Amino acid sequence: MRIGVKRQSRGIVSWPEEERPRERLLSRGPQAMTDAELIAILVRVGFQGTSAVELGRQLLKQFGTLRAMAEAPFSALLDVKGLKGGAKVAQLVAAMEIARRISLPDRRERVQIKGTAQAADYLRERLRGLAEEHFRVLYLNRQNRLLDDVLLAQGAVDSVRPPLRGIIARALQTNASSLIVAHNHPSGVAEPSESDRLLTRDLIAASRPLGLRVLDHVIVGEETTYSFADSGLLDELKLECLAPEPPVRKRRPSKDVE
Repeated sequence: MRIGVKRQSRGIVSWPEEERPRERLLSRGPQAMTDAELIAILVRVGFQGTSAVELGRQLLKQFGTLRAMAEAPFSALLDVKGLKGGAKVAQLVAAMEIARRISLPDRRERVQIKGTAQAADYLRERLRGLAEEHFRVLYLNRQNRLLDDVLLAQGAVDSVRPPLRGIIARALQTNASSLIVAHNHPSGVAEPSESDRLLTRDLIAASRPLGLRVLDHVIVGEETTYSFADSGLLDELKLECLAPEPPVRKRRPSKDVE
């Protein structure tokens, strides 16, 4: 009696060459590839019983679209079976970040921020739809041309507060004359919190002695954008920084009751 032995699939390596994702891309071009096949090329291998292409299909089914997968936090990707360990997640995130950077202006010195509306448009492209809170700073010269665009902090909601020293130090390194700070609210509501207000006030106070101007603080929500400058809040905070601190009243020693 012959005992049947179940043969395990060798995955994509067992496919005909013309059907393998990498070979198809090289012979037909990336436009001929499905989303799942492109993901398969990045993750390279699947896991036991599941090919890289099938893993790509599972990722698309779970997140819905490539864009949604790109905007998902690392933790959501790490929870997917077949991606645990981090190497495949790193490859996916790196590829998506390269694609995002390609879509941005290739020469920052060509970007000139002429007003609050243009600043909001520029920052909205970089901050809208992110799953985590990101804090960016735009450093400008005297002609309001962009010298640097820096992501200084990112993390869970309400936990992102970049050190003022880091913001000022980068301004000195780039020889900036002014700056615009910005962050997103993953909740979608573009309204300043008390923490946002205090950070902006402290930044104005730290920048003034150096002749560095804080032009705006922009908060990006899902549908709307809040500008400290347009709302008048920036001017209020500047006045607060100029106002002298109230004198400390000395307490009179209490008289003993006779």
